[in-house]
Amino acid sequence: MDRIDGLAHYRARFLGTDADADTANPRSYLDGNSLGRPLRASAERIAEFLEQDWGTRLIRGWDEQWMELPLQIGDDLGRVALGAAAGQVFVGDSTTVLLYKLARAAVDSRPRRTEIVLDNDNFPTDRYVLEGIARERGLTLRWIDSDPEGGVTAQQVRAVVGPQTSLVVLSHVAYRSGYLADMKAITDIAHEHDALVLWDLSHSVGSIAIELDHCDADLAVGCSYKYLSGGPGAPAFGYVKNDLQDVLTQPIQGWMGAQAIFEMGPGYLPATGIRRFMSGTPAVLGMLAMQDTIVMLEEATIESVRAKSVALTEFAITLVDEWLAPMGVTVASPREHTHRGGHVTINHPLMREVTKILWDNDVIPDFRAPSGLRLGLAPLSTSFVETFDGVAAVRDVLRGILLGRSGITASALPRSPENRAGPVGHGM
Repeated sequence: MDRIDGLAHYRARFLGTDADADTANPRSYLDGNSLGRPLRASAERIAEFLEQDWGTRLIRGWDEQWMELPLQIGDDLGRVALGAAAGQVFVGDSTTVLLYKLARAAVDSRPRRTEIVLDNDNFPTDRYVLEGIARERGLTLRWIDSDPEGGVTAQQVRAVVGPQTSLVVLSHVAYRSGYLADMKAITDIAHEHDALVLWDLSHSVGSIAIELDHCDADLAVGCSYKYLSGGPGAPAFGYVKNDLQDVLTQPIQGWMGAQAIFEMGPGYLPATGIRRFMSGTPAVLGMLAMQDTIVMLEEATIESVRAKSVALTEFAITLVDEWLAPMGVTVASPREHTHRGGHVTINHPLMREVTKILWDNDVIPDFRAPSGLRLGLAPLSTSFVETFDGVAAVRDVLRGILLGRSGITASALPRSPENRAGPVGHGM
């Protein structure tokens, strides 16, 4: 499967993969949906930036390039991965801050409306931010009871959206189950009632072809350190539809969103267009690595990346069914790939203990309470062999626990494909 994979050669562009066989790399890294591997090009870009751009241009860098970087990267990301025309995407702040800014701007634009619609299994930040805004503005939260092994459907949204709805906030891909929401259908339902929709793209950007403009999306946010490999704490991005930009008033008025940035005037006058949604000084160093991923995504095409993602998740589910289901493991993600994002969650009461042992032995998935182990398969850096080895390690550790062993020796876990005969997947 790796041999016939048209995107397999991109794996060598990442640090800590097979190309670095002489270093102590993880045997299987299955957490690309939490933190992507760094690109070699990004290591070079950041080193060059320190020595040249920052090191020699110093403060002149702001006028020469840095001031426009959040908008330039935003346009590139919009074109390559978001289906967004130029002038609608910017980079800056954390996902939490951007969620607050755009959600608060949205509800304030509908002052006579009293309700925000969200689901009870959305990522904690989304729920916490909206709880705070509701308390701050005297609004009511309308909760959708979403299936933790599924996600929010268009039918559920239709049942709760009405004339009092100001804003609907949902994740495009559910962080727990990997459920892929129907962006177009849900957005259309909200618009029937003149409500706005804010999409969290954190678990979809970089692994799924997103079509914000085609879906008539209003607002979106997303992080850059998962499939975009921006690095720990890299800034998030925000999307605001063109015809809303001069209508919405964002609540965190900072100098970077002002019309005349360097005049330092006595009052705040917002810039026109997407810049008005910026607040403070851009995290220039933090957004550098994202550029290399965007270049690579454009080269590979997001459609090919999505096809690889589907193939990886299908493969993982096949292995789980063959090896783990007999031990009581269930697949807690949609089996139909049209409803599934880039990761697969599997459930078993012992998964917390399994994850700890795996991490101690250099196999790295992640755990989500109460009993879910997530297999985060980043299409450009994860191989089929790596997926095979990772699921095999889960099998061996779980079997060991069920047989009464307290752990498993490192030598008992699968090591490398070079020592296995036959094609990848042989023996499953």
